Amino acid sequence: MNDHENREIAQSEGDVNLSTKRLAWQSEHLDADTHALLEEDARFFLHQSLSSPCLNVLEACEGSFLIDVQGRKYLDFHGNNVHQVGFGNPKVKAAVVEAMDELPFCTRRYTNRYAIGLARKLASISPGNLNKCLFAPGGAEAISMAVKLARLATGRFKTISLWDSFHGATLDTISLGGEALFRRGMGPLMPGAEHVPPPEPQRCPFRCGKSCTLACVDYIEYVLEREGDVAAIIGETVRSTGTIPPMDYWRRIRSLCDRYGALLILDEIPHGLGRTGSMFTCEQYDVVPDMLVIGKGLGGGMLPMAALLAREDLDVGAEMALGHFTHEKNPILCAAALATIEVIESEGLCVRAAELGARFLTRLKELGERYPIIHDVRGLGLLCAVTLRHPDGSPAEAETEQILYAALSRGLSFKTSMGNTIVLTPPLTIEEEHLRTAIEILEAAFSSLQSSAISL
Repeated sequence: MNDHENREIAQSEGDVNLSTKRLAWQSEHLDADTHALLEEDARFFLHQSLSSPCLNVLEACEGSFLIDVQGRKYLDFHGNNVHQVGFGNPKVKAAVVEAMDELPFCTRRYTNRYAIGLARKLASISPGNLNKCLFAPGGAEAISMAVKLARLATGRFKTISLWDSFHGATLDTISLGGEALFRRGMGPLMPGAEHVPPPEPQRCPFRCGKSCTLACVDYIEYVLEREGDVAAIIGETVRSTGTIPPMDYWRRIRSLCDRYGALLILDEIPHGLGRTGSMFTCEQYDVVPDMLVIGKGLGGGMLPMAALLAREDLDVGAEMALGHFTHEKNPILCAAALATIEVIESEGLCVRAAELGARFLTRLKELGERYPIIHDVRGLGLLCAVTLRHPDGSPAEAETEQILYAALSRGLSFKTSMGNTIVLTPPLTIEEEHLRTAIEILEAAFSSLQSSAISL
């Protein structure tokens, strides 16, 4: 593998497991029993980047914490974005137990009160007229359903999505996504999947810099004009990597979709359901998509669950099987999702995420003022990101990884993304004192990094 390919792999959704720093951390911190478990895991699981071989072995998780088999606790600011209501939320657990006792499964052709209740609730809280839904066991499957429905509703098959995006790891969703880590060697991919540059200031091909003119949206219009038969534009409202488009970005794309007859599909799988300070992130952009996809946190931090929300007039597939998933109306999954939404609403977690996130972001920016390697700090609610660069502007990838393992050693877990970005996504239920603890750990990690650089 050449240097260019290694660079592309580093620029991925998460931190990869092909790392000498990871091996060094494991050697220093893990005991013989943990190493034995990791070796057994690596023996039986197919190896893949971002997964096996694994970092560590967990024994338990609760609230905002992970607990490994050696009894060490880590504040989890990663959580695969499933832990909006924390791990092991008692209300979600109680709802799951009730469903398990009453109706552990729902055979096809039948429905149940859990599925109906969840569908009714989603219709009542969704923006605009997104009153129809389908459920799936994962976000990738829900995106697949959205694309199928867009093709059926428009009679077109082409899509426009963004480079560097992530919509799932199935063959059709990596065709829509834009990360080399998932796409390389997988061709031929799904035909008709056109890609355009993302609204990423640090890597904008139009060199807009700080005075953004949204030339990337002009380019989308160029593609729409030339193609003429695009079924849908698909994008993450904000990226789980902390990329937050300008406020006019989605409004202009909404207008383009209306003008050219394309549907707008927004992917909020990682951050919908309160993380960014509103139940759905698109509400902050004052945009209603034609379809909205949610997942991850919908399962309450314990079960796989996703949903496609669609405009009522897009109910045009009665003679087709858009999803047909075995667990489409699984009562246990639906009970967990319904309880999760009730917790978010009853405990005011959207407002809490906005308020705590603003204070947390201020503290992160204070770190940025003290440590020159911090190039950019950004956030929306409790989705925050810190990007590291060298004085010459090049990505500080080795230093980002060093911060990751220094923080792990002190009890803070997060993921890195795109090689040089620290992504911080704590539970929305997190105690404010634990946000302060996270800042203290990051401060110590950056201080250690700066001291080692000075000593060199």
